[in-house]
Parts: sequence; structure tokens; C-alpha cells
Amino acid sequence: MDSTDVIIIGGGLAGLVCGIHLAKAGIPVTLFEKAPYPRHKVCGEYISNEVLPYLEWLGIDLCKLNPVSINRFEFSSVSGKMVKAVLPLGGVGISRYALDYYLYQKAVEAGCSVSGTNITGIIHKNSLFDVVASEKTYPAKIVIGAYGKRSVLDKGRDFFHKKSPWLAVKAHYKGVFPDDTVALHNFEGGYCGVSKVEGDVINICYLADYRTFKKYRNTIQYQEEVLWRNRHLKKIFENSTMLFEKPLVISQISFEKKEPVENHILMAGDTAGLIHPLCGNGMAMAISSAKIAAEAVLAYLSQGITREEMEQRYRREWNYNFASRLRAGRLLVKVLQNKPLTEYASGLIASFPSVLPAIIKQTHGKTITITP
Repeated sequence: MDSTDVIIIGGGLAGLVCGIHLAKAGIPVTLFEKAPYPRHKVCGEYISNEVLPYLEWLGIDLCKLNPVSINRFEFSSVSGKMVKAVLPLGGVGISRYALDYYLYQKAVEAGCSVSGTNITGIIHKNSLFDVVASEKTYPAKIVIGAYGKRSVLDKGRDFFHKKSPWLAVKAHYKGVFPDDTVALHNFEGGYCGVSKVEGDVINICYLADYRTFKKYRNTIQYQEEVLWRNRHLKKIFENSTMLFEKPLVISQISFEKKEPVENHILMAGDTAGLIHPLCGNGMAMAISSAKIAAEAVLAYLSQGITREEMEQRYRREWNYNFASRLRAGRLLVKVLQNKPLTEYASGLIASFPSVLPAIIKQTHGKTITITP
């Protein structure tokens, strides 16, 4: 492979959308993603409508994937106390199995070179990069890190050396659940998101405290003995049939603060910062970060700003768009981990329903405006 302007490491939402944006602008892009498409991923599979204008501008038509329109939110405490609200912006439910594969096809169509090579290292030297694989080194002017929540490529980052107490479990189910609703049900040691995706399928994805989880033989026992104490979750599980052979499980999920630029690499999506799933907006954040990264790179390659200015611009825009949302997410988690406080807050919100949409707005952005 010859030298390229931009190498993107990771083919999830952030990597693929950023690749499409740059390729459509005429920038040579090589994207590395070691796992094949299509595949399932641990994810809440809900996208806020805030990013739809940007996706449409890129020529990405989610309607082709038959997503589910979602405009209602419900929350329950461990005891089962329920609070409901209308989502301020609304969103859609779409599986990563369908969406990532569609974006991959759009990236190739736009001109991205996509490789299944596993990247093992990144070296920055003399304003250029060498992206290292087991058998070859790939030179580039710009590297964008979009390889997800945690990778061997993160070994030099602070968060990598801090043990995380969280793991996530996800599976698809057939059963009865409202098409227009995304639900968040609290349980002892975690919380569970439930919503529909295409094909009348229910996505159930929960975050659990590992110290509690490891006391049980398997996910099924854990669900029945811990999650089912919340009567709403019990009803959902009892009336649903799992479509996967077994749930997907990932561990060492870190919500520690990350830097959006590390060793001159622009980090995007979960690689730059992970919002707690209870905030329900990680997919939109990944897509928004792809836009910010692409615009910063284009300013460097096409408008003549310096590398330092590009990095400063990206860091500034990333913090402006996401820093407060991540802080709000961390605060909400502290509340949910405190059972008496959660029960009190649930009662307060039930008495003052307008409070919940205001809380939701703190973890969601404004609709992206596209300037021609």
C-alpha cells in the first residue's frame, strides 16, 4: 500500500462516518478494521435525531434500513417505581449489525480503501505517522483513532491502567415491547436499556457491576436473580425469547476521562470518551465526533492550517460538544448507584414530570446544522 493522506483505525460508527466524509471531499483514506462485516456489537442501538441532518448530507439514508421511530422514554428504579416522558428530539432504533454494514458499503462506494489488517502500533515521527501491522508498516499524514472503548493501542493512555468495575451484556429478543419507547430500568448494581430495532426485534443491553456479576454462574442466573428483582425487567424477560445463541459480553468498560488528542492522533467515538449507556446517546456522539474530526482534518489538508492548529481545533470542538454531556452522565451514574437517592429522585420526577426531559437534554446535543 502506498502512502495515504489519512489512516483511520477502527470501522465502527465514528471511523466509517469520518471515512465517508473525507472520501467525499476527495481525501485519500485507508480504514483498518480487523473484524468482518456484518456483525453484532454490544450497544444500546438508539440514535438521537440530532445527527440525522448530517447523515442525510453525507448521502446516508437510514430509512433504507427500516429503523424504528422512538419518541418516548421510561425509567424505573430498583423497586419498580416508573417515570415516563416524551423525548425532546426523539430518535431511531437500528441494530449495529445492519447499520455498520451499510456504512461500510457507503465508505467503499465513496472511495475509502478498507482493510482487515490488524494494527498493532502507531509511531509519530517528523510530522508523519507509521501505522504498524504484523507484517507491514503503512505511512500516513494523519491518523484518526476510532478503535472503540479499549485496545492494545491504548497502552500509553492513563485510563488503560485503571481497572474498571463495569461489564456490558447485550442480546436480541422476540417479544412484546412498544415500538416508540426506549426504556431504562435500574437494578441492584447496574441498569438495563430496552428498545426496538428493525425487524420487530427487541434489543436488551445492560451494564453491570463486575463484582456482583461474578458471584453467579452465568448471565442467565444473574439476570433471573438480580435483574428480575425489578418487576418491569422480569416481565420483559419472561415474555421474550432470545434470538442469539448466547448473549454478547464485554468487560473492562472504562468511563474514565480520555484525551481527544493523544500523540498527535485524533481520537473519535468511544476512543475519545465513553458516555454511560444510561444516557442513551453514545451512537449520536460517535457520529458527531466523526464530523468534527473530518472538518479539522480538511482544514489542515485543504485550508493550510498547521497541525497544531488542527489539533487545537479538534480538542476545542470536542470539548465544547461533549465534555458537559460526559460530566452529566457521570453524575447520573452516581445517583443511580445510590438506591435511596434513586428512589427519592424517582418520586420527585413523578411529581414534577417536566424535570425528566430537562435531565435528558443535559446528555443530548442540539440538532446538527449543515452549512452549505
